[in-house]
Amino acid sequence: MYTFDHDLFLALNFDGGEVMDTLMKVLTSPAGWTPLFLLMLYLMWRRGSWREVLLFVAVLGLTCLLADAVAGIGKHNGWIGSWWQPFEPRLRPMWEPALEGQVHFVREGGQYGTISGHAANFVSIACIGAWFVRRRWATALLVAMVLIVCYTRIYLGYHYPMDLLWGTLTGCTISFAMIQALKHSPLYARLESWRAAQA
Repeated sequence: MYTFDHDLFLALNFDGGEVMDTLMKVLTSPAGWTPLFLLMLYLMWRRGSWREVLLFVAVLGLTCLLADAVAGIGKHNGWIGSWWQPFEPRLRPMWEPALEGQVHFVREGGQYGTISGHAANFVSIACIGAWFVRRRWATALLVAMVLIVCYTRIYLGYHYPMDLLWGTLTGCTISFAMIQALKHSPLYARLESWRAAQA
């Protein structure tokens, strides 16, 4: 499996030059997606009031905190990363001896990258954002954001495709759990009432 993962990574990782490197560094950062995040907040505010915006920020913050913590287990870092010591973390492509001299990277990162924290967090943003906004075009933009961010992690030499898959599954699982918890809490009825009041 790792051989296939290495081959797929090498097929997607290349040196695109200074302009491409700069673009990928911008797109891999949450700051690079600020306009999309602001658009989501505006749509929620317009439809459900500032209280929905605050609830969204709180739910998203908790979801990303949990997703990042779980991703940290695969790297032996973060606030629960040391709990599962028997787990064998995986070296990032840029640190893999078998790929020495074959990986294009812009800046050195941490040693391990078993579960992509970027994938986990951006998938969480997409899932929670899509559930709150509930607009097909917004969901399409969020999915595009996730795909682009995942590719930037390959281009920049931080993650193999399998790392991104684990990160995606982590983000989806935690987001689903958070949405189900919210739907079964008193806050969900309030959320619907806020939206009804704005209709």
